[in-house]
Parts: sequence; C-alpha cells; structure tokens
Amino acid sequence: MTSEASEFLDVSRQRMSELIRAKKITPIKKSRGSSLFLREDLEQKKKELEQLRKKYRPYDE
Repeated sequence: MTSEASEFLDVSRQRMSELIRAKKITPIKKSRGSSLFLREDLEQKKKELEQLRKKYRPYDE
C-alpha cells in the first residue's frame, strides 16, 4: 500500500506521489488510491534516501 510504503521510506504521501510520478519508484500494481511495491525496491530507495539525508541534512543527527 502507498501509505505503508511512504511510512517505511519516512516520506510524506505527497513526496511518495512525486517519486512515483518521476519514475524513481515503480509500483507493481495500481488500484484506486493505492499501489503495491516490491519490498526490495523500497529497501533500495530507503538506503538512497538515507544517504541523501546524511549528505544534505547533517544537522538532523
């Protein structure tokens, strides 16, 4: 589900929609109001986002 994926990635629903629209993460199945994602894809995207957060937001630690 999209809401669970956005929670897993620690991003807002709006940011999740932007990632999908930009094809940075691709749902394997879409239905009204929600999408399904591969766990592997989410884990890889989470690592990328964590690296970017460390680089651009070092004060958060």
